[in-house]
Amino acid sequence: ILLFVYFTGQNLLCLPYLIKICHITVYCCSWYSLSQTSFSSFLIQKANCTAQPYFLSDMVDSASGDSHLKLLSDVAQTVKGQGTIAWVNCGDSEGRKLCKKVKVDPSSKRGGAELLHYKDGTFHTEYNRPATFKSMVAFLKDPSGPPLWEENPEAKDVVHIETEKDFRKLLKKEERPILMMFYAPWCGVCKRMQPIFQQAATETKGKYVLAGMNVHPAEFDGLKQEYNVKGYPTFCYFEKGKFLHHYENYGATAKDIADWMRNPQPPQPKTPEVPWSESDSPVFHLTDESFDSFLEEHPAALIMFYAPWCGHCKKMKPEYDEAAEILNKGSPGVLAAVDSTVHKSVGDRFKISGFPTLKYFEKGEDKFTLPQLRSKEKIIEFMHNPQAPPPPEQSWEDKPSSVSHLGSEDFREALKKKKHALVMFYAPWCPHCKSSVPHFTTAAELFKEDRKIVYAAVDCTKGQNHDLCKQEGVEGYPTFNYYNYGKFVEKYSGDRGVSATSRYTQKLPVYARDSPKAN
Repeated sequence: ILLFVYFTGQNLLCLPYLIKICHITVYCCSWYSLSQTSFSSFLIQKANCTAQPYFLSDMVDSASGDSHLKLLSDVAQTVKGQGTIAWVNCGDSEGRKLCKKVKVDPSSKRGGAELLHYKDGTFHTEYNRPATFKSMVAFLKDPSGPPLWEENPEAKDVVHIETEKDFRKLLKKEERPILMMFYAPWCGVCKRMQPIFQQAATETKGKYVLAGMNVHPAEFDGLKQEYNVKGYPTFCYFEKGKFLHHYENYGATAKDIADWMRNPQPPQPKTPEVPWSESDSPVFHLTDESFDSFLEEHPAALIMFYAPWCGHCKKMKPEYDEAAEILNKGSPGVLAAVDSTVHKSVGDRFKISGFPTLKYFEKGEDKFTLPQLRSKEKIIEFMHNPQAPPPPEQSWEDKPSSVSHLGSEDFREALKKKKHALVMFYAPWCPHCKSSVPHFTTAAELFKEDRKIVYAAVDCTKGQNHDLCKQEGVEGYPTFNYYNYGKFVEKYSGDRGVSATSRYTQKLPVYARDSPKAN
């Protein structure tokens, strides 16, 4: 819901038109006028619609108000059936009550306007993207999606293509070589490469054209087929309008791209990777058929269940091979491996759900699962003296502390009740997170008596929290976000020690201390 708050006395030329829209629209109405009494029921009624309330104060002049209304009416008509826009008059008694209830004061905002997004009947996030038609439509169609790439000021030297017509026009008129990045907004590799691509665009500006185009929508299926776009991102190189070849260095730096543009070459044919089981490896490679008989012959065996595509497995293979070179020559304990993508039966039997998984078998019995064994030294040490692994370390969430551990189900509700919230988005395996945890926990303890302040944490590795972390702009761990009554204010990028975070909390920005609350 996009809620538009205005003052009764304003000369809003679009208002009669908007009221007319609301009267004739039957469901998921593009525009709604709300009061305190209708607000809650409206949110419940429109729970399945993307809802963006737009608050406007009486400080906005006539021309500005009309401009806002015209823009929002255009957006509303475009997203009709997918999202809803509503407006509130903070100038009359009913509207004033509602604005007070949700603690919104548009007069304190630049331009005298405030936009809040509601989803499934509750506050979701503050709209802080550009007030443009394209940006608002993209947001209302996918509130959890990333901002448009072209809105990033650092991407100003990338040519952003919106339509197939614009794409064809670029190929026809541009004399300089073109490197086109076909991407999808949700694609993780695309997001990682965009800063690199835009830096390369700046460094090669004037000599070459680096362009980007979101081709994920179905309307571009023909274009994707034409240029063999089977995944994202796909880079295509053009000279004088003709496609020559793809660029396939997905780990490139900006310099790599710039150097390649000076001497573009087609991708080299990939040498097929020799399967580990067919390489000159001292490890015993087992199959579904040979597994049980192997254990009968070897009373002590460490077996690695792996997948060829698994990065952690690839990293561990040399260590495992080197350990096997030593242990498999006369040692009572031997090292073996199973490709679980080929030999699925034995993996299913032992409930293998992740890779690599190391299991120790003694006289055919599954004795231990050993996640801590990753290096040659650790493997050899264990095989010389097999012992039960230490019990798993208690998770941060399970340890008593003053940190509130939140998830997608309670994040919004918990934060909107707190004037100041510092949230740490983390992954349990992340080394920087592990070193930050004790400092963050101690800082939380210092403020535990202040009911207006909360130190909270979100485990982004949990499936149910993936969308939440994406929505909150988490791109690395740990990420610290500061919220004021549930509204994102800024990222904290200072020192992670106790004294620094506590000082930050004590010296919060004045605008944050006095800003209104979104309910």
